[in-house]
Amino acid sequence: MLTRIKGGKIYDPINGIDGVVQDLYIDEDKIIDKPLNGRKINETIDADGLFVMSGGIDIHTHIGGGKVNIARMMMTEESDPHQVAPCGLLRSGSGRIVPSTFLTGYEYAKLGYTMCYEPAIVPSNARQAHMEMADTPLLDTGGYLVLGNDEYFLRLMATGAEAATIRDYIAFMVDATQCIGVKVVNPGGISAFKFNQRALDVDEPHKHYGVTPGEIVRTLSEALHDIKLSHPLHVHTSNLGVPGNFASTINTVKAADGLPLHLAHVQFHSYGTEGKHKFSSAAMEIANLVKQNPQISVDVGHVMFNQTITISADTMHQFANRNHAHPRKSMFLDIECEAGCGVVPFRYRSKSYVNALQWAIGLELFLAIDNPWQVFLTTDHPNGASFTTYPHLIRLLMDKSCRDHALSTINQSAARMSCVSQMTREYSLYEIAIVTRAGPARSLGLKDRGHLGAGANADIVLYRPNDNWETVFANPVRVMKDGRTVVLDGEIKHVISGRSHRAILEYDTNIKRELGKYFEQSGSMRLSNFSISDDEMANAIGSQVVKHTWN
Repeated sequence: MLTRIKGGKIYDPINGIDGVVQDLYIDEDKIIDKPLNGRKINETIDADGLFVMSGGIDIHTHIGGGKVNIARMMMTEESDPHQVAPCGLLRSGSGRIVPSTFLTGYEYAKLGYTMCYEPAIVPSNARQAHMEMADTPLLDTGGYLVLGNDEYFLRLMATGAEAATIRDYIAFMVDATQCIGVKVVNPGGISAFKFNQRALDVDEPHKHYGVTPGEIVRTLSEALHDIKLSHPLHVHTSNLGVPGNFASTINTVKAADGLPLHLAHVQFHSYGTEGKHKFSSAAMEIANLVKQNPQISVDVGHVMFNQTITISADTMHQFANRNHAHPRKSMFLDIECEAGCGVVPFRYRSKSYVNALQWAIGLELFLAIDNPWQVFLTTDHPNGASFTTYPHLIRLLMDKSCRDHALSTINQSAARMSCVSQMTREYSLYEIAIVTRAGPARSLGLKDRGHLGAGANADIVLYRPNDNWETVFANPVRVMKDGRTVVLDGEIKHVISGRSHRAILEYDTNIKRELGKYFEQSGSMRLSNFSISDDEMANAIGSQVVKHTWN
């Protein structure tokens, strides 16, 4: 079937197209050049007066895994049920802060998103995470494997294992868990917490293994660079949420010694200690860090005001924040000596000095980082806020008058400590297309996503402009997934399953010999049962696999 989208204004940064009116052609599920030989066009979609972008890509959102389900169960008061649609097309779901799988897919699609990446897949829990993502309709998915606090990796470092052995271990683990990237959370700190360390800075040694977070970051970064994984090490740095932690963020980048890094939810790692509250913005220091290091990218993890629930593998700092829980409940657990988990509900309040300044710090980072290819739009769903707040966040970036009004409503001591009011930058549609689509696609090495050129997957969104950008991005006119219209004027028309994206990496299979012994001695399953095959993904888990390789 050949489809023509006629007369839309195209925003496609990967191909350098900035608001040019031109037609798009779709052959089944792919975008093609203008067809030749008089091929019959089966459907024409009139896009006159509309603007067109590729499907949104959320590079960091918690949508699958054990802690997500804990959050759903913990906040039942936030789980108002949604009824089955009268046509029977949709499945019932629940949840506002952490929606159920079905509702997550529906709500993302209605915002124009077609791909989401779970940033914290624990090795032993990878099957469950993939099952949950496969159960999420209308979205392609993928995940980053959490390493750097697992016992086997720390043993390798502590005993001086060769770089080749560490590379083979990481590549095997990524392959076995069907992931596309690697993340480290509070490097060494999750493990150190189990040895009763309550803090661990970048150059401080782990009391049992004797390695520092900086050494962990360097070792992982070198390995990922050598095995040619597209997405750099995805780093949740030391000292999450601690005043003065901007220094740890800077030292983490220094530890990587020029190697690429992606700094996750960097708003939570951009704090100073100035002022009477001993809590201030260090966004300018972090923005300068990004400017001076073109090999660095960040996602912001923006805070928005409302009830949410924080979920993180960073048990150390979630435990430290438990007394700030709202409502007063929390949960912490360990997973197979591989990682941890802390779930703490929280309410961000606009009249709170700290919360208001966190909100402002996110805006400062967005507005101060000049190169939009280095910064991606996230709220670290649900930690900073639900992904459903993205349209409002986009308006804040595009409309200074909206920002100024919002500043007048927050804690005024925080407003005075921020430089947001002096920042005149307003994001363009081209820049929004970068931070929500093209940038994540390029970082992840997705050659057929995040753009509208020939060969791209036909994930396409049509918007109708008006003076309120929040309304525009909350209500796409049409959302197409794999060439099919799945959302039309806010109503879901078709429900299709997404695919799972994974990396294909080379490694020496001899690594399995020692790993097999370790699994026999310390694991809850044998190594032969640990790996997830493509057939299992397709037939048992229910998600077709898209494989990615990079030279």
